[in-house]
Amino acid sequence: MQAPTIKGMSPQLLVSDLDRSIGFYTGVLGFRVQFRYEDFYAGIGRNGYSIHLKQGTPLAAEREYRRENEHVDITFSVAGIEEFYHGLPASSVDVVQHLREMPYGKEFYISDPDGYVIAFLEEF
Repeated sequence: MQAPTIKGMSPQLLVSDLDRSIGFYTGVLGFRVQFRYEDFYAGIGRNGYSIHLKQGTPLAAEREYRRENEHVDITFSVAGIEEFYHGLPASSVDVVQHLREMPYGKEFYISDPDGYVIAFLEEF
């Protein structure tokens, strides 16, 4: 039996306000709504990659712990990271880790409205 081919993946984030999260990902990060199911579930995507958002109650203590320790929830590999970083609207983005150069590339981290830490990385 041959193993199936994985064609993509969509991490699911539990969000406290679905409309607010959709607004953040579409308005600030340039995602588009791919689908919406009733009032509690949606898929958003950009450049062929997607995130699923589910209405619920994220654990505040876990979100804070992950932020304080720079534990990322999702990492996006990008091209043109400096332009992307400097193009983010400062008033709409909570920067967890400013743009920095590491041995493996350049990266920065932001937090979404529910405290998920999202990393953007341009590898060398």
